[in-house]
Amino acid sequence: MKSILIATRNAHKTEEIREMLGDQFQVSDLNGLEFPPVEETGTTFLENATLKAVEISKQTDELVISDDSGLEVDALDGEPGVYSSRYGGEDGNDQLNNAKLMEKLSLLRPDVKRSARFRCVMVIARNGQRLAHFSGSVEGRIIDEKRGDHGFGYDPLFIPDGHEKTFAELDGQIKNSLSHRSRALTQVVDWLSQTA
Repeated sequence: MKSILIATRNAHKTEEIREMLGDQFQVSDLNGLEFPPVEETGTTFLENATLKAVEISKQTDELVISDDSGLEVDALDGEPGVYSSRYGGEDGNDQLNNAKLMEKLSLLRPDVKRSARFRCVMVIARNGQRLAHFSGSVEGRIIDEKRGDHGFGYDPLFIPDGHEKTFAELDGQIKNSLSHRSRALTQVVDWLSQTA
C-alpha cells in the first residue's frame, strides 16, 4: 500500500482526502508530528500549496501532497481567495469567516449575482522537489444564510450548480464527487497510478 502524507493539520480535509483516495493508499497528516508550521506567504493557491509540499517533503521520506483551496466570489473580485481560511481574522475559524463573507455581500446591491467557485490546487512533492501540480474547481452561488450541518468552511453558504442544496446539506458522497478537491484529487490519483 502506498503511503502518503497530507501536509495539513485539518482533520476534516484529511478525512475528505482519505475517503476519496480509498483503501489503496495509507493516508496520514501532520497531526502528532512535530514539523514546524509553514507560513503561507504566496499570493496564489499554487504558490501556497508548493510552499507547504516542498518544505514538508524535506523533512520526511514519504510522498507529500499539499493543497491550497478556497472560495472565490465574483462580486467581491475573487475574495476571499487565498485568504479563505483566515478571512475573518483568525485562521480556521469558520464562524468568523462566514460572518465576514455574509457582511461583505450584504453591502452589495440586492440584484448583484452571487456566483462563486471553490478552487483547489494540489501539489505533490518528495525530497524538497515539486513533482506535479493539479487543480480543480466547482461553480455555484452563495446564499444569504447558512444551511446544513455537514462539511466545514463555507459549505453551508455554497450551492453547487445543478443542485438546490448547499455543500453542508448534501450527502458526503455526493459532495465529494462534485467538489473542487475531488476534481483535483482525481488527477492526483491518475498521476500516482502511473508514476508512484
